[in-house]
This record gives sequence, structure tokens and C-alpha cells, in this order.
Amino acid sequence: MKISYNWVKQFLKIDLPTDQVSEMLTDLGLEVEGTETFESIPGALAGVVVGEVLSCEQHPNADRLRCTTVALDANTEVPIVCGAPNVAVGQKVAVATVGTTLYDADKNPFEIRKSKIRGELSMGMICAEDELGLGDSHDGILVLDPSLAVGTPLSEVFEVVSDTVFEIGLTPNRADAMSHMGVARDLKAACMLQGIPFEWSTPEVSAFEVEPSSTTKKVVVKDPQKAPQYFGLCITDLEIKPSPDWLQNNLKAIGIQPKNNVVDITNYVLHELGQPLHAFDLSKLQGDVIVQTLAEGTKFTTLDGVERSLSSEDLMIGDQKEAHCLAGVFGGQTSGVQEHTTSIFLESAYFDPVSIRKSAKRHGLHTDASFRFERGIDPDLCCYALKRAALLLKELAGGKISSPIEEHIASKPEPVSMFIKFEQIESLLGQAIPRETLTTIFNALEMKIESVSDEGVGLQIPSYRVDVTRPADLIEDILRVYGYNKIEASTGAYHITPNYDWKSPYRIQELLAQNLVGAGFTEMMNNSITNPEYGKWIGSTAENTVQIINPLGATLSQMRDSLLFSALETVSFNLKNQTKNQRFFEFGKTYHQDGDQYIEKHKLALIQAGAPLDEHWQTNSLTEAAFFLKGSVEQLLETLNIQTTTSPLGANDPEFSDGICFTHQNKVMARIGTVDSKIAKAFDVPSDIYFADFDMDLIFKHAFKSDLKVSEIAKYPGMRRDFALLIDQGVGFEELKDTAHKVDRKILKRVSLFDVYEGKNLPQGKKSYGLSFYFQDPNKTLTDKVVDKVMQKLQKQFEANFDAQLR
Repeated sequence: MKISYNWVKQFLKIDLPTDQVSEMLTDLGLEVEGTETFESIPGALAGVVVGEVLSCEQHPNADRLRCTTVALDANTEVPIVCGAPNVAVGQKVAVATVGTTLYDADKNPFEIRKSKIRGELSMGMICAEDELGLGDSHDGILVLDPSLAVGTPLSEVFEVVSDTVFEIGLTPNRADAMSHMGVARDLKAACMLQGIPFEWSTPEVSAFEVEPSSTTKKVVVKDPQKAPQYFGLCITDLEIKPSPDWLQNNLKAIGIQPKNNVVDITNYVLHELGQPLHAFDLSKLQGDVIVQTLAEGTKFTTLDGVERSLSSEDLMIGDQKEAHCLAGVFGGQTSGVQEHTTSIFLESAYFDPVSIRKSAKRHGLHTDASFRFERGIDPDLCCYALKRAALLLKELAGGKISSPIEEHIASKPEPVSMFIKFEQIESLLGQAIPRETLTTIFNALEMKIESVSDEGVGLQIPSYRVDVTRPADLIEDILRVYGYNKIEASTGAYHITPNYDWKSPYRIQELLAQNLVGAGFTEMMNNSITNPEYGKWIGSTAENTVQIINPLGATLSQMRDSLLFSALETVSFNLKNQTKNQRFFEFGKTYHQDGDQYIEKHKLALIQAGAPLDEHWQTNSLTEAAFFLKGSVEQLLETLNIQTTTSPLGANDPEFSDGICFTHQNKVMARIGTVDSKIAKAFDVPSDIYFADFDMDLIFKHAFKSDLKVSEIAKYPGMRRDFALLIDQGVGFEELKDTAHKVDRKILKRVSLFDVYEGKNLPQGKKSYGLSFYFQDPNKTLTDKVVDKVMQKLQKQFEANFDAQLR
């Protein structure tokens, strides 16, 4: 937000350097992100002086040029080639001397240099008014008052306004500072506390008076909930013309291009006081002014010429025939102020912030008015701002205040009162602030002191501070005025140790994230809003998904119901940037609808593309990719002490072409598999993309349900035995592993598959598995006799259950 220092000083008369003001504003929480200099005339006429034409002759080499001699002061005469038809001897003219920087119509700078024009020396430029920024005429040179002394700087002849403009990074809660009066009010508080002399004044409206007239407009508010306060009056006999220079310069300084006196006054009051106003051409209003909502789908053309389809929730200002304004957001095309306008209906209102915010976002309109209304303006300012604008219209446009103010006040917010304890202030700030200083701060912030005791103070918060609703808000205000830099650094060391619950969802999520990062995964964070077209791959419909009412576009109009598609977008993007091997994980939510009920589910997604390991001549990484991801899933579940069983995925898992699910107590904890080829093709990624997702709500519920078991590292050595088994093609490793552990649970610690062979020299329908068995006894050293005995039992079970043969 741009704030003019000159404008601020109309409220707060101070004489402080801009650097100090910038520092004060930043300390007050109105961070100054930068400053710039505004000049009503670009360049401030520096280097331009009053000259006198001493001679003027025809250029020998050009019919339309003249060679002149111009006196710049009592001792300096320079030759200047001029093309203006009206240049003549004896004229006092504006001369841009050599080295002067002027600006063209597009504000681009150019320097006046000594040069030859068609062979004749020229050492300056006799200027027209548009070349100096003094007007638009280029019919000839600017002829000055003959009484002016030669050599007088032109900046002393024409008033040049210079101003410093602060660019303030305004936080959303500071609705009170969205005007020059609000910023000046904060500076006043700082001046009071720091003992800086100042004078405070606000625009006077006591001269407001209604003149006798029959011109009136009745206002009917049909939706008082959306328009709790509405004020309006009629002003007639207006003359539409350019605004005076002082008003134009104030608006230009903050980046607003002046239009005409009526529009400029509404903009001026908006930025002066923070109250949006709207002027309707009175001749375009038929009957009463009606504040209401209209039927869904009603067409309305806004001031920018765009036809919009209204929502039944949009508050509109209109008459008995049609709508004329999207309340608090944007005016209509038919009732704006035009050059021929002579009478207006001027509106000042307090609209419901939520309603305005929804309408602005619904139609993609972000205006100065909506910016303020949706954050909450001062409800006590409406009538004052209306009177201020009416008096300016009377002064600058010759207007006649021809009707009393039409007031509609359905409700008015009750003043916020609160009691703040001194102990609470000291506890939060870390040090005590003297009571006298607190009183000064409260007075500086215009907070009414209702009661004082040894325990604390009771305050009434001013209506413009809509953000101060809690003691914490009040303490923040005390601190920013008192000064963050005045809080002394503590010499003691404070260690805040929060309650530690290692089973909390946060701790579980952190544990999983650490494990995944250690396994080579990278965390990704994707948008929760997705393309509804993705839903066709998994059978989603509008009835079971969450649609966004005000989408940014058609491709971002639904809350995601699966983490798969955003993960594939990430993979696709990185593949296009030549990153072939990718492993990502994401904690996120999916969103679903079941009738009138909205459901959010916590999920963890893992996705793997390419090889899990870097290229190496001894490895074949691609064949291990699926097992790497499966191992990561198993490791996470094991870390959480969740015992699961596996089973193939079914038809209810359309994201996958094949895969398995991990279940615990008949509930699916995680799924893993190959992404369906059609989905992979749609995202332009290879078909060998592996994806896993965890139901984190179930994970949070079942993680660490049983006590953690801690065991010592075995003191005694282990032993390994291997089997080479010839088995049927349909027998899987998991079946063999489970059978082995049923045979012995005491010393058999681990079963591994180290080789698989299917090919020549094997009977039809058979395959060869190489299994390793690791044995260890925590209490003694194992002997061959003991291990051989277990191996014999294993052989018998494999032969009996799977018709296995030792090779």
C-alpha cells in the first residue's frame, strides 16, 4: 500500500526526516518495504531557467528551423536552434540548459546535449509546456511573463510538489491502517510515547448543511444482514471538470490517475479516511434505491464492460428496474459518473466483510473498495466520510447538498471491552512496563480507560480496531508502540520442554519422514486442489468428491481424493527435466463427500520412478525397483510395531494394475503396486512407476499399540544354512518363510531368498529357490547338531507341504 508523507502531514503536523518516519512505521508494525520520490513535474524543472530571446534568424539549411541567441543570465548568451513557429525576439522563454534531463510523454528521460542541428550549433532547448510536464500543448514554445528576471529557475515560477511515498507491507489484520488517517494515527501514538512534538487535526465537517430542494431518494435495504449500515444523499448542480492540482497530486503520488472531480473526490476520501464511497448518476436511478440480492444467474455488466452471472448471494445496489452496482466491489456500466452528469446519489455503507470477500473472489474482482470492506472498516466512519465527500463536492464541483442523509442502521457492533491484567502483560512481554507508560500508550491508541485497579486495567477498544478482540491482541499493540527494541535481552537461559508423547500423530509422522529420508526419499508438497478430470481413472464423481465453489480455473476446481495424481504430476515434471531416478513421499489429505457429510483422510504417499540405486556394473537396479519400495513399506510398518499380512489387490484399487495390500486386524494399512498403465500414459510417464499409499488415520490408531520390546545384542555367534529347493511354480517365498518360522521360533531368526532360477535343465512347471536360514541362540553358542536337527525338520515340512526336493 502506498502512503504519501505530504498527505499524512495533513493529519499529523511533524517535521521529521523520511528515514526516521520509515523506521517508526516499521517499528509500529507497518513495515516500510521501500520509498520513492514523487514530483508533480518529472525532474522538478531542475536545470530549466528563464531565458530571453535576443535574436531570431532563419536557419540557413532548414525552412522550419530558426537560429536564436538566448540570454541565460546577465553574462551568458547561448545559440539555440528552435523549430517553434511562435519564437520571437524579446520573449521570455523556458530554456533547458545543457545537461538538463527532461521526460517524454511516457516518462522516459532524455538529456539535453550540446549538438549541431543541420550544421548550426545548439546549446540548449527552448521548451513547450508539454516538454516540461506543465500541460499538453505543443503548438509552440511556452512564452513566460515578460516581467520575470532572466536566469530565474523555472521551479520558482511554477509550483513543483515533491513528496516521499512509503510502500507499506500491510498485514491483513491491520484494517485500521488502510488509509492516510490510520497511518497518521499510528505515527501520532509513537510521537506521544517518544515525546516528539506534533499537531493533530482531522477534516472538519461541521459546515455540512442540507439546502432546500425537492430532490430526494428513498433507500430500501432488503438484506440488512449483508448491509448492516447504509447511508446516502443526493447532490445536484454539479459541474464535471478536472480536479484542482493539489487533489490530483495527492492521487498521483499513490499511483491513482485522476479522472474528474467527482470520481477523484470519492477516491480521495477512500484513501484519506479508509471509507469506500460510490457515486451513482442520479438521472439513471429509477425510483427507490434498493439494496438486495438477486436471482441466481442474473446477468450484470460491470464498469469494465464484462457481463457477469450473479450468484444469489451477491449483494446488489439497484433501483426498481435494474441493478447498478455489485455492492462493495465494483460499479455497473450504466450508472457511472459521465461528463454530462449533473446530479449524483452518493453512497457510504458498512457491508458484511464475509459477503464482500465471497463476491469479490467469486467474480475475480479485487478493487480498492473490496480490499477494505472484506477486512472490516470502521462502522462509525460511514456518516463522517459521507459528509466529508459532500463538502468537497460542494467546494470543488459546485454541488448542492439537496437531500438529508438517508440512514439505515439495522445493527451496530457493540464496543469491545476487556480487562487486562498487569501480570499478564509482564508475563507475555518478559518484563514490566511502568504503569504511567501503559497509560500513555492506551491514550495514544485512543483506548478508553474504564477502570484501573492494582490487578489490571479495563479498556474500551475503539471501533476502528476490529482486529483487537483478545488480551493477546492488546498486548501486541502495547508492544509495538512501546518498542520491540526496548525489551531487554534476558541473561538467563530458558528451556521450554513441551509434553512429549511419542505416540502422537505428529511424532509418528516425523518418525516416518526421518526413515524415508534415510532411505533416499525426498519429501514433496503438492496442491490439495486438483483437476476433476483425473477422477475418471478411479471412478470419482461429482457426488462423492468435494467441488470448489469459486475455482481459480476449470483445472483447479476439486479437492483431491487421491494423492496419486499430484505425485504423478511431480514425477512427470522431473522426468521432463532429465531426472530419471525419483523417489518421493508426501503427507497429505484426501477429501470426500458422502451425502451431506464431508470426510477428510490423512494419507502418506510413496512414489518411485526409475532405478532405486545409482547405476553400477554389478547391479541390475531396474529389476529391484518394486522390491525396494515394498521393502520401504515393510520397514515403516515394522518401525511402528504394526504386524501385517499381505494379500493381492482387487478390483476396488483402480489406481494399480497389480500389487498387494498390507492388512492389520482386517483393515488395510497400506497398498503398493504398479501404477495402472492407462494412468501412467495419461501423465506421460513410464509404465514401471510404483506407488504406495498409507491410511494414516489407521496408522495413528494402531501404531505402537503393543509395548516396545528391547533386547540385548546377542553375545553368541550365529550360524547359516542354505537349501536349494526344487518347487512348483505356484509356490511363493512368503509361504516357505511362514512354514519355516512355524517349525522353529526359538533359534531361527531370519529366512532369506538369495536366488531364483527358472529355465533349462528343470522339470516342467518347476523352479529353483535358494533359501538361507540364520540361526542364533541368545544364551549359548549353537552346535552343528542342534542346527542340523532343525534343518531336517524344515526339509520334512517343505517336502510334505510343497512337494519340494533338495537339489
